Amino acid sequence: MDKIVELIKQDPIRVDALKVVSQLALPQCYIAAGFVRNLVWDSLHNFEMHTPLNDVDVLYFDPDESNPDSYLFYEAQLKSCMPQLNWQVRNQALMHIRNGDSPYTSSLDAMSYYPEKETAIAIRQTAQDKYECIAAFGFKSLFNFYVTHNPKRSRESFENRVNSKGWLQRWSSLKIAP
Repeated sequence: MDKIVELIKQDPIRVDALKVVSQLALPQCYIAAGFVRNLVWDSLHNFEMHTPLNDVDVLYFDPDESNPDSYLFYEAQLKSCMPQLNWQVRNQALMHIRNGDSPYTSSLDAMSYYPEKETAIAIRQTAQDKYECIAAFGFKSLFNFYVTHNPKRSRESFENRVNSKGWLQRWSSLKIAP
């Protein structure tokens, strides 16, 4: 998605984060969720200052990884490069256990279980100044000011997240999708 890449390239922190994550060379590795979603919503609302990153969600998919604590090593590596960010690294090949789902088949499949569809978006650096964006539900609703419940998760969970995160207050033009 060219518009997302354009927005990312205008944000040096996000460019640097994508670079250090790419250096981990993990399979199907992306930065997901608010890293992308919030940047788009900030742009749609013409915010001059980006919403601060509470955390940076790094996901990868490695069904052959034998140590379930490998993510701690990757988080430490990322923290040593960019200590100002709160890194959250998770192997999506294992996350179905915690979430009570059937095994995920890929990073994209894992994102298809996120409580709101606009969060199921990710980006990675594939080469110098080259990026790949993926979205489990496409990009349209993200750019149309929607927050959409994912029926794979409970409506209550969705509503709790929307309310606790204050999205409708922060980005006042957002609407809950019908």
